[in-house]
Amino acid sequence: MMYDVNKVREDFPILAREVYGRPLIYLDNGATTQKPRQVVEAMMDEYYNVNANVHRGVHFLSQQATDLHEASRETVRKFINAKSTNEIVFTRGTTESINLLAFSLGEAMVKEGDEIVVSAMEHHSNIVPWQMLCERKGATLRVIPMTDEGELELGRLEELLNPHTRIVCCTHVSNVLGTINPVKRIVEIVHAHGIPVLIDGAQSVPHMPVDVQDIDCDFFAFSGHKVYGPTGVGVLYGKEEWLEKLPPYQGGGEMIKNVSWERTTYNVLPYKFEAGTPDYVATHALAKAIEYVTALGMDNIYAHEQELTQYAIERMQQIEGMRIMGEATHRDAVISFLVGDIHHLDMGTLLDRLGIAVRTGHHCAEPLMTRLGISGTVRASFGLYNTKEEVNTLVEGIERVSRMF
Repeated sequence: MMYDVNKVREDFPILAREVYGRPLIYLDNGATTQKPRQVVEAMMDEYYNVNANVHRGVHFLSQQATDLHEASRETVRKFINAKSTNEIVFTRGTTESINLLAFSLGEAMVKEGDEIVVSAMEHHSNIVPWQMLCERKGATLRVIPMTDEGELELGRLEELLNPHTRIVCCTHVSNVLGTINPVKRIVEIVHAHGIPVLIDGAQSVPHMPVDVQDIDCDFFAFSGHKVYGPTGVGVLYGKEEWLEKLPPYQGGGEMIKNVSWERTTYNVLPYKFEAGTPDYVATHALAKAIEYVTALGMDNIYAHEQELTQYAIERMQQIEGMRIMGEATHRDAVISFLVGDIHHLDMGTLLDRLGIAVRTGHHCAEPLMTRLGISGTVRASFGLYNTKEEVNTLVEGIERVSRMF
């Protein structure tokens, strides 16, 4: 299939708007992606024509809404190649998915003196819930170090593992460095010690094919809004045997089987982890987003973004004073940079006046910034609708701002 980026862009009305009298160039896809018409129209259609609470309703609308919701679970299952829909838990996003796991695994398995391992390049969402667990239980957080090039030191990972290690948590793709971590190899190393692995897929699922059975991870989390779907919906994948072992995260409707004053018994998977009314409109819209990227082809999206990222790096390296963070061999569609002594906030603010949307700051990865010896960066992150012309405008914008300083 020929990837026609201009045709793709027609599906995203927001890309046609202007900012400060200039065409919008949206390069903040690492934070959230824009939504194609197909996703927004699916949400409108459900609210206008199908809206009813899912599960247990005998009336027509409830059954129709339930069918759409559960069909969405199957769409997600196929997208990441899980074995069963029992392994697909709907959450509000990657952050809630990780909090769910940290609480449930902590309740079931973690005690004083135990250890949790995370990597040096994690987002706060894959650090703070584990720190909170360590505080509650008297456990210790250990960190897989990384090289100056921005690659994890896998030899050091082996040294960290011991009989007290309860889980290893690692991002698939760094939201700062763009490093694509060798997650399959990491899982092999950790599984040799009989320890489960969580992969944070927030920054990988929108950009490349993901097969959780091939990776063989025990848990995998991602967010709908980063894969061209709506906000407020996400997924926790967990191997069935693990999810069966873990206690529920929240109590209430949907996660129960029977309730009496004496005790409550819990529902079957995956409902045991889905207390309360789900955002069934968002799950349906997430399925539409997945269908959209699947139709374009994840391999095609990956190839387009790789070409774009390489082009951007080559052009940006020609700018005087340019520092691009991370030199990993395998990297994804994220470029974090600084130019000379220009503060990242100044660069981001002035690029914005040129219609260029980038992100500035520590990108919810303060420990990584400390490792790099900086307070923050400017981050340009690409999506399936970005073009080389937009990269050219970004480069011209950076050069223009640099001349001002």
